[in-house]
Amino acid sequence: MSDAVTLGPLVLPTGFVLLVVAVVAALLGNGLATRRGAADAERQIMVGLVLGLLCARVVFVWQFRAEYQDSPLGVLDIRDGGWNPQAGFFAAWAWGLARQLSRPQWRRGIWAGLGAASAVWIAGSFALLVAAGPPRELPAFSLQSTAGAPVSLEAFRGKPVVVNLWATWCPPCQAEMPVLQAAQARRRDIHFVFLNQGESSGTVAEFMARRRLVLDNVLLDSRSEAGKRFDGEALPTTLFFDASGRLVDRHLGLLSQATLERYLQKLR
Repeated sequence: MSDAVTLGPLVLPTGFVLLVVAVVAALLGNGLATRRGAADAERQIMVGLVLGLLCARVVFVWQFRAEYQDSPLGVLDIRDGGWNPQAGFFAAWAWGLARQLSRPQWRRGIWAGLGAASAVWIAGSFALLVAAGPPRELPAFSLQSTAGAPVSLEAFRGKPVVVNLWATWCPPCQAEMPVLQAAQARRRDIHFVFLNQGESSGTVAEFMARRRLVLDNVLLDSRSEAGKRFDGEALPTTLFFDASGRLVDRHLGLLSQATLERYLQKLR
């Protein structure tokens, strides 16, 4: 199963869609469980969910605070998907417990709402894990360097590999390139491969010169084969392979320095 949901031109991470469904389940659970005080309990549930999201973000930022030192405003940019789900789950339930103790008339609605949201989140996460199937491998097909030389992705086995699927016309791809460039210079124990999707060597070279990017392993995937094989038609998509070539993580969308570091820690 893909970790993204496509709605026409809109591509949403599956985790985000699951979160929206969980919120709807919370509101429905509250509405079905109680009539008296339902609106008040609903407000408390929403406060608890917002508090959970806030705590999930704050804990993530604290965990990777060193990565935010150079760009403190990056803390506000939640497009990178930087969350600590366990912290958010705990905070939402702690809020619900505190409020139902202080207002017994809300108890039934709060428990029903948070319980429904938790059930949807846990069941959905488990379903995604089961549906993922066996891990996919670093593909064997050949690509071209910007100089026209053939290169096989299999040649990068032996070290962890980060494959970034990108294009010059993609604004989030442009925004994350400096982060990936710095990581490639810093982490020589990991291969970083920049796999351009469907563009010519001249277009790529002109883009890199204009942006003053100095990158190793810039390859051309003229037919976008990697995007099709790894459900990466939405750009940017970043794939994380272990040293044996097994796909262990995939990130859809913009990568911040903190989010990238989280993936690299898991990869290590």
